[in-house]
Amino acid sequence: MERVRTNENPIRILVLDSSAIHTQLLAEALRRDRTLEVSSLDSSRAVLKTVLEHAIDVLVIGANLEEQSYRGLEIVRELRSARPDVRTVVLMDSSKPQIVVDAFRAGARGVFCRSESIEKLGKCIQCVHGGQIWANSHEMSVALEALASAPTVNAVDANGLNLLSKREKEIVHSLAEGMTNREIAERLGLSQHTVKNYLFRIFDKLGVSSRVELLFMTMNQDSSSQSVFSNFLKNCSDGNLQGDSMLTECQEAAEQGSPIAQLILSQLYRMRKTSATDLLLAYKWCLIASAQISRTSKSISKAMTMEQLLYAEKMVADWLRKTQKLVPTSINEINDRPMAIGMGAASD
Repeated sequence: MERVRTNENPIRILVLDSSAIHTQLLAEALRRDRTLEVSSLDSSRAVLKTVLEHAIDVLVIGANLEEQSYRGLEIVRELRSARPDVRTVVLMDSSKPQIVVDAFRAGARGVFCRSESIEKLGKCIQCVHGGQIWANSHEMSVALEALASAPTVNAVDANGLNLLSKREKEIVHSLAEGMTNREIAERLGLSQHTVKNYLFRIFDKLGVSSRVELLFMTMNQDSSSQSVFSNFLKNCSDGNLQGDSMLTECQEAAEQGSPIAQLILSQLYRMRKTSATDLLLAYKWCLIASAQISRTSKSISKAMTMEQLLYAEKMVADWLRKTQKLVPTSINEINDRPMAIGMGAASD
């Protein structure tokens, strides 16, 4: 990463445009503004890692990167999940309504057309850094019209999957299997660009901001396991974990394959301990749940970049240190650790 430091307390900018030469030219032009401290990258692979490891105020990024349509918007979505405090300006070749709307939906705080001057881009960066939204009157009208015409959707749980079209559900199911955009496109006979557009619409309908959040949502579709979990929390607060009805309900959901119910069932047997068999059953269901969770974690990891995996690992380590628990040394150790009695982690 190339960096040039300017005067005291400048706005720290990271630039990545559609190609290496465009990035270099844009960064050099922005460095003429002495209120900016400009860094640049030559590849989209290092964006998230750079933002996580360095103090960046504003990311200036092309909507399309390295001949990949909407690749820049994918990065904006990932960044919004990992570092919502970093503001983003999306560079566009034109102010076509769809790209304007998609940029704001991805989390951009400003959209800027390449036909505008570099001086105006500097003003855009200052405005976005100050907490405002940057768009010209036409772009703002497009965004407001899209907001006004959008259906009211507050789907924040798995029930929202019922709002999806048949094709959108097919894409969600393919994603849950750990497939990439290219693999989904091949399976459904679509272009990768069309798959990306479908994903953007799915995110908007379900109220999620990333593929990982979507995968977590699909994990919780089982209404029986949700009911079991709610009852379990209530019974915990009441100090009552011995009821036969609770055990029966958990058993049914666990047999249907719900890892949440399996974990709860293991806890119920462990706390009941009316006979030696209870401990065996507690251990059995704990192992089964662990195998299911291992499969799910591997499926989720396939949808994440290496930077996201490393950052997630850091969050896990920080949380475990706070609770004074031991932490595995790496993501691989989490995924590959063998279970007791010779039972390895389940494969995909």
